[in-house]
Amino acid sequence: MVTTHNLGFPRIGRNRELKFALEKYWKGDISEQALSDTATDLRIQHWQDQSMLDWIPVGDFSLYDHVLDMSFMLGNIPERVSSFSASNPIDNYFRVARGRSAHDAAVHSCVNAGEMTKWFDTNYHYIVPEFNRNTRFALNADHLLEQIQQAQKIHQQIKPVILGPVTYLWLGKSKDGSDKLDRLDDLIGVYVQLLDLLKHAGIHWVQIDEPVLVMELTQEWKYAVRKAYYQLQATPVNLMLTTYFGQLQDNLQLACELPVQGLHLDAVTARDEIDKVIDWLPGHKILSLGIVNGRNIWKTDLTQTLNWLEPVHARLQERLWLAPSCSLLHVPVDLDSEQKLDADIWSWLAFATQKLNEIEVLANALDHGRESVSGILQENSASVSNRKQSKRVHYENTKARVREINEAMGMRQSSYDQRSVVQRKQFRLPLFPTTTIGSFPQTLEIRQKRRDFRAGKLLETDYQKAMRKEIEFCVREQEALGLDVLVHGEPERNDMVEYFGEQLAGFAFTQFGWVQSYGSRCVKPPIIYGDVSHSHVITTEWIQYAQSLTRKPMKGMLTGPVTMLNWSFVRDDQSRAQTCMQLALAIRDEVLALEQVGIKIIQIDEAAMREGLPLRKSQWNDYLDWAIRAFRITANGVKDETQIHTHMCYSEFNDIMAAIARMDADVITIETSRSDMELLDAFNQFRYPNEIGPGVYDIHSPNIPSVDSIIELMEKAAQRIPVARLWVNPDCGLKTRTWEEVKPALHNMIAASRHLARNLSTGQIS
Repeated sequence: MVTTHNLGFPRIGRNRELKFALEKYWKGDISEQALSDTATDLRIQHWQDQSMLDWIPVGDFSLYDHVLDMSFMLGNIPERVSSFSASNPIDNYFRVARGRSAHDAAVHSCVNAGEMTKWFDTNYHYIVPEFNRNTRFALNADHLLEQIQQAQKIHQQIKPVILGPVTYLWLGKSKDGSDKLDRLDDLIGVYVQLLDLLKHAGIHWVQIDEPVLVMELTQEWKYAVRKAYYQLQATPVNLMLTTYFGQLQDNLQLACELPVQGLHLDAVTARDEIDKVIDWLPGHKILSLGIVNGRNIWKTDLTQTLNWLEPVHARLQERLWLAPSCSLLHVPVDLDSEQKLDADIWSWLAFATQKLNEIEVLANALDHGRESVSGILQENSASVSNRKQSKRVHYENTKARVREINEAMGMRQSSYDQRSVVQRKQFRLPLFPTTTIGSFPQTLEIRQKRRDFRAGKLLETDYQKAMRKEIEFCVREQEALGLDVLVHGEPERNDMVEYFGEQLAGFAFTQFGWVQSYGSRCVKPPIIYGDVSHSHVITTEWIQYAQSLTRKPMKGMLTGPVTMLNWSFVRDDQSRAQTCMQLALAIRDEVLALEQVGIKIIQIDEAAMREGLPLRKSQWNDYLDWAIRAFRITANGVKDETQIHTHMCYSEFNDIMAAIARMDADVITIETSRSDMELLDAFNQFRYPNEIGPGVYDIHSPNIPSVDSIIELMEKAAQRIPVARLWVNPDCGLKTRTWEEVKPALHNMIAASRHLARNLSTGQIS
């Protein structure tokens, strides 16, 4: 019989119960016990949702981030936080996550939050583990053991999920230049203790995630993998070594030979490796195959999957386990919640709950024959066929426009050196000019107005009047603060991708398709189901009104094609590059429309440029070629006088600076506040040719940066970049913050900018 299991389930709840409980707790509106009760209720519901499986995961639930959970389980807490009282561990947990706990009312109680970056090539953010030469680990598995006890009352066979020791080290950063791998021996000892504890808790199988095995590893890191698992082989539980997000390639033999009892392979991205793995895997080991896509929302073609899976089952028999390709953290919870989605599109989709049902169907077909699930297979085939043949998916005019793209469309009229002279003369900005990334706080009143308008409770004229009032408020606040380049604040926008997608052909939208990005931050990715095109202007009316309120330059705000792609659920019937070119042409139309109505500064956000990189560097060039080309097609049809900005969020950029420079944006803004300007180390080796705004205000934390801290960060930047090319700005949009936080933070940011400009004039900054 085939064994079924899951690698992880969405944490947030069908109605984002976790998000709302967290935010109430942080505000002091509910107690820690109430937050804990919500978490327990969600876990129980999720275990019940997975009850059709043979083994259900435990430990995949997190109040903020599973990597941060692992750091606390291992006792790896930054010194700046561990110095606080340990009487209430959840306070220290949230201090690392967001710089402040629910009980930190005083400013002096705030600390720097842990650095946050993308989880491999997904839009999920994790808190980066920190190491130094004095790092020591100490096990505290109380939370995991508590969850195990809860789950054992609901399901007979539970499988704890833990992050593997090598991936944990790989994901972390050394804060003092010491070698992370020097911490391996101490770390393995704690893992031995943990696995012993799990055995005593009645556990037979442990899922130990090592996605690092799909990366290009040096011999040193491969040795670390061997060393770790040969030392763990004596532990008294069965280990399911779990990989996902890519192929094993040169790590395939290593993964198969490790002394573990099972291996999970992402069969969606690595199907070509299945036969090789079966050949290499010793006959006593389990092979788990991830047969449904844990990162996208299209239905699995069950018949096609059975066609290649049945011969695999014939070879492996009871050694075969079935699962999603990766944790279902990356997809919404339940398609059945969607009552307003177009019927055809609804029939093409599968969310987390439906994906588990697909696994159950495939297992039954293997165990009892296809005839046992013939009705389900027929219905599935009809849905798959309907999508392939739908006339709503393909538009020849759109495809023809993509074929007409030429190199000239991606070229500015003049080089940056020539454009910058024109732009400086036009804008006459001071040294260290200040701006923001785009959005301002989205208050409850703003969100309610949007909901009422969508529901037909508010006339369009009244809605526009309300949004104009908010825009005017944002403009007046920015003028009072003294910002140099203003934005309209985006009160009319729900999400930076969804807002544009709603007005382009080829997109569909859900009501409840929420996915966790980090902590309480959830996003509702659009669905790109067909060819994308632009039929009408989207932003010009709002930006023109904002510009009419001020003599200062107003930035037009757009979302770039690569981010539209990477933050959507994308069609899988053509290449991502082809879809991205369609998006590039659509956003290009909006860029030119903004320029035509007199907007001279246009920001095209490419927050997700870095996360789309393939995990293996050998595959980077292909992605970067079409991604950079798409941005250039979007941005570069404008005149020299029009200044193009772009923005990139939490990611590691040092290794792709040359590609970023090829984008040829006049100004780029990036996150640097949590990394203490570490990202700017790249400029020691690479002379970035254009202007740059290193983010100095961490908007993912409620903490308000001081003038001195901003000056310190910008002085570090000035050591690497000519001051004439430096901007001062937050590291992301401000929609999730409150005005009570934003105003003093921006006041300090502007004060720091003016201080820097004065000191430059007196020669105190080189």
